[in-house]
Amino acid sequence: MASVRTWLRGACLGAAAVALMLGVVPAVTPSAHAQGGPPIKIGILHSLSGTMAISETTLKDVMLMLIDQQNKKGGLLGRKLEAVVVDPASNWPLFAEKARQLITVDKVAVVFGCWTSVSRKSVLPVFEELNSLLFYPVQYEGEESSKNVIYTGAAPNQQAIPAVDYLAANEKVQRWVLAGTDYVYPRTTNKILEAYLKSKGVKDEDILINYTPFGHSDWQNIVAQIKKFGSAGKKTAVVSTINGDANVPFYKELANQGIKATDIPVVAFSVGEEELAGIDTKPLLGHLAAWNYFESVNNPANKQFIADWHAFTKNPKRTTNDPMEAHYIGFNLWVKAVQKAGTTDPAKVIDALIGVVVPNLTGGFAALMPNHHITKPVLIGEVKGDGQFNVVWQTPGTVVANEWSPYLEGSKDLIADWRSPMSCGNYNVVLGKCGGASK
Repeated sequence: MASVRTWLRGACLGAAAVALMLGVVPAVTPSAHAQGGPPIKIGILHSLSGTMAISETTLKDVMLMLIDQQNKKGGLLGRKLEAVVVDPASNWPLFAEKARQLITVDKVAVVFGCWTSVSRKSVLPVFEELNSLLFYPVQYEGEESSKNVIYTGAAPNQQAIPAVDYLAANEKVQRWVLAGTDYVYPRTTNKILEAYLKSKGVKDEDILINYTPFGHSDWQNIVAQIKKFGSAGKKTAVVSTINGDANVPFYKELANQGIKATDIPVVAFSVGEEELAGIDTKPLLGHLAAWNYFESVNNPANKQFIADWHAFTKNPKRTTNDPMEAHYIGFNLWVKAVQKAGTTDPAKVIDALIGVVVPNLTGGFAALMPNHHITKPVLIGEVKGDGQFNVVWQTPGTVVANEWSPYLEGSKDLIADWRSPMSCGNYNVVLGKCGGASK
């Protein structure tokens, strides 16, 4: 088992290779047969108010579009799909309350939702207790694999680590500012990045770590500190895990203090087209973002997705972004798994999901792996004056997620595999048992 993990780390695979490795083929839609019955309810659990509404409202809207498109195809198992939308209002305990409501009162078959890791951590016990199913569409810190969660966003080796490698190789960066919002995703991601950088020979004095609250608005002193840190004669970059609407004043302050991408480049993991739509991007030309999808990707599938989005929203200026693509992939995975299982029962759909392969929007395919994560390409994009990104680098194929980081002592020996008979989210390959790290 240890050799399997070693082989998977950093692997770039095509969909055919993934399917062959799993010993599966893409799910095949069974012959159509109308079952009739009441609508299949789909829960949408995204903040429509509060600090995260800037990012999450669009995810609610794209789910409504995907559900509408599926209904125009005849629904699923002969039944229409019905969205049940709730607003947890960027309130992390309220996420758990709304999740329980969706499952026990509204009787949804599946939930698509959450953005921050603290919201996902809040709802996780609810989904596990009730054996329901959550599709989570945003990059996160890893260090988790639940039977009841499908992680369609990036793990650190599908975003953060390739971004650091890109900066080191292409920008010759030697000093690192790890700037994040103060919650679990930035803290854990930065813990992984700090360990990774030190494994590459970076010294303590060349790493500056800073955290700010959600919605932070006064960036003058912090940006001044970054500017000073970058004046030591070594190329410096900011690796940003700042989330939500705090990004707007952060980027404005960078411009106010004259920090250009040629001086101190910023690579962001939570800033996409939606967030840039709210600010003047011209002073930010050349700053970077690492994602698995950009709206500027040029291929027929993405062009059709963008056209459908503009038509559905009746707004030709509405942008698309990476978490939207993750919901697109997740929804199509769920539809195929339901067709494969012949039921919307979450327990049976969870079993049917592993090995299902669907198209992504970058011209390839996403496969759901036994660790409940999907294969993803990694793209680095530069901010353009129109709020879009110019893709400057990408992996040659898709990357298999490391759900547990090989750079952290407590998790380097762990893997997840939800296939029977293992059916474990934290199998220790050294101890040969499920249950996590050795003490």
